[in-house]
Amino acid sequence: MNIGADFSAPIFCFTVLSLYHIMLQISDKMPAFSVVDEQGNTVTEKDLIGNKVVIYFYPKDSTPGCTSEACNLRDNYHRFLAEGYKVYGVSRDSVASHVRFKEKYDLPFPLLSDPSTGMLQAFGAWGEKKMYGKTTMGTLRKTFVFDEQGILVRIIDKVDTKNHAAQVL
Repeated sequence: MNIGADFSAPIFCFTVLSLYHIMLQISDKMPAFSVVDEQGNTVTEKDLIGNKVVIYFYPKDSTPGCTSEACNLRDNYHRFLAEGYKVYGVSRDSVASHVRFKEKYDLPFPLLSDPSTGMLQAFGAWGEKKMYGKTTMGTLRKTFVFDEQGILVRIIDKVDTKNHAAQVL
């Protein structure tokens, strides 16, 4: 009788993956990032510090909710300027997609392209989403407001795409 281990049976190894979600909190400094705008210019957090900034993350150019949100911000852009804010939209879309989206809807603010999701992850705007009963990873619609020193002063997690400017201002 052999009491030793049976090495003829297949061995299954399981890797436990832990998804660490960064959660920015009020008074946190703006995370480091480097992305490209719709004109091909590199934009980093250092370029934004010194201004009051609204950074809104959205899933996809030219989809109904994202278009409503962008157009609401566009229609109220003069109010943002009057309050001293610069506005930036961020999605995984390509620079070419951003150019088309910006031109089609006459958006007056820069759109930042983050296909690698580095900026999305740094801001906690990348995570699990449920769509049609299926869980996938994707862009979480969120907005962050920073003061001139790059300190987070407001987070909007539940975005009303048709009235987003009123939520921010």
